[in-house]
Amino acid sequence: MLSWKTSSGLCGLLMKSLGHFVVLSSLYPLVSGYSERERVHDLMSRYPLIDGHNDLALQLRILHNNRLSQIDLHNVSRVATDISRLQAGHVQAQMFAVYVMCGAQEKDAVRLTLEQIDVVRRMCTEYKDFELVTSVQELKNSKLRHKIACLISIEGGHSIDSSLPALRMFYQLGVRSMALTHTCNTPWAESSSKLYKVFQRQNNSLTPFGEAVVGEMNRLGMIVDLSHTSWGTVMAVLRHSKAPVIFSHSSSYSICNHSRNVPDWLLKELKKKRGLIMVNLHSRFISCKDEANISRVADHFDHIKTVIGAESIGIGGDYEGAVSFPQGLEDVSKYPALIQELLRRNWTENELANVLRRNFLQLFEEVERVRDEMNTEPPSEVQVPAEEVHNSCRLDLRPPDRRGPPADQNPSSGAQQRPRGLLILAIVLLMSSLLMID
Repeated sequence: MLSWKTSSGLCGLLMKSLGHFVVLSSLYPLVSGYSERERVHDLMSRYPLIDGHNDLALQLRILHNNRLSQIDLHNVSRVATDISRLQAGHVQAQMFAVYVMCGAQEKDAVRLTLEQIDVVRRMCTEYKDFELVTSVQELKNSKLRHKIACLISIEGGHSIDSSLPALRMFYQLGVRSMALTHTCNTPWAESSSKLYKVFQRQNNSLTPFGEAVVGEMNRLGMIVDLSHTSWGTVMAVLRHSKAPVIFSHSSSYSICNHSRNVPDWLLKELKKKRGLIMVNLHSRFISCKDEANISRVADHFDHIKTVIGAESIGIGGDYEGAVSFPQGLEDVSKYPALIQELLRRNWTENELANVLRRNFLQLFEEVERVRDEMNTEPPSEVQVPAEEVHNSCRLDLRPPDRRGPPADQNPSSGAQQRPRGLLILAIVLLMSSLLMID
C-alpha cells in the first residue's frame, strides 16, 4: 500500500506531466505546420516542378511590346511570373507558350509566332538563371546546373498556317510542343470553343491533313498538345498518334463541367495511350466561377488519380494566360502550398514526385523514342487542299501571262482607249472644218 507522501508525489508528477502535455498540444499545430513545410521543401528540392503551361511571353508583348531591355525578369510587376517567384515555387522547368490570337489566322499568324519565339529565346538565353532546352537530356542536365529550363510550346495550330514546312521550321527554332487548336478551329482540327465561327464542318474533327500534322509531329519528336481541342479531335488524335500526348493545361470535367476540361471517359482513353493531363489552376476551370481555393484544386487531383492514377497527372498552371487563380495560388511562387495540401490528403511522396516531374520526363522520353523509330521516314510533303483553307492572303505562285495585258489591267481602259479617243477627235476636227467651209 502506497504511503500518503508517495501518493501525493505521484499525483504531483501526473499533474506536471499533464501540464506539459497541454503545452505541447497547444504548440502542435505550429510544430506540425513547420514540419509539413519542411517536408514539402525537401520533396520539391529533390523533385522540382516541370510546369506544362505559362503565358509570360504573351504578357511581355501586351505590357512591354517585347522590349526586354525595359524590364528585369527577376522582378516583374503586373504579372504572376518572374525568375524570383519561379525559384521560390521550385519551378525547375517551364513550358513557355507561344500564343498569337485567333484573329491572326489567315493573316500574319506566322510572323507573330516568330516574334513570340524570338522573345522566349531571348529571355532564356540572355538571363543566366534560364536555359533553353530542346531534349529530355538537356532538361535533366539543366537541373544539375540549377537552371530554370525553358521549353517552347506553340499554343494553337493556326500558327503554322496549314503548312508542314512551317511546322518543321518552328521545330528547328526550338519548338517542342504544339496545341492543335486554340479557341478557333483550324482548317484541319476542331476547337473545344465556339467563340469563332470559322472552318466549321460536320463529323470531321481531324481532316486527312490534320492527321498528317500529327504524324509529322511524331516524326519530329514534337509533343502533341490537346488542350483547347474538341473531344472529337482528341479521340481522332489518340487513334492516329504513334506517341503519347498531353493536355498541357486542363482539369477534370467531373469536378467542373467546363468545355476546356476532360471527362472521365476521355481520361481513360488518354491513359490507354500513356498520355498526361497537366492540371490547370485557373479558377474558371477549377470551380466554374471566378473564385476558388486550394482545396478545390486538390479535388481535381484526387478525382483524376481515382480515375487514371497519379502516374498520368502533371501540373500546367496557366499563369499569365488566365485572369483569376485560387486563393493561396495567386502566382508561381505558391506551388508548395498545393503540394502541402496533397500531402495532407495522403498522397505519397512517390506519387507527388511523379506529378512534379517524373511523369513528364517519361512521356517526353517516349516521344523521342517514337521519333528515333521514325528516323528513316522522309519529311511529309502532304499539302492542305486549297478549298479547305480558302485563304485570300495566300499568293498563287503562277507566273503572269505575258501574252496579254496584266491581270489587273481593264482591256477597255488605258492604252486601248487612246486610239478610240484619237478617232473621235479627228471626226470632230473634220466636222468643224466642213462647217467653216460652208
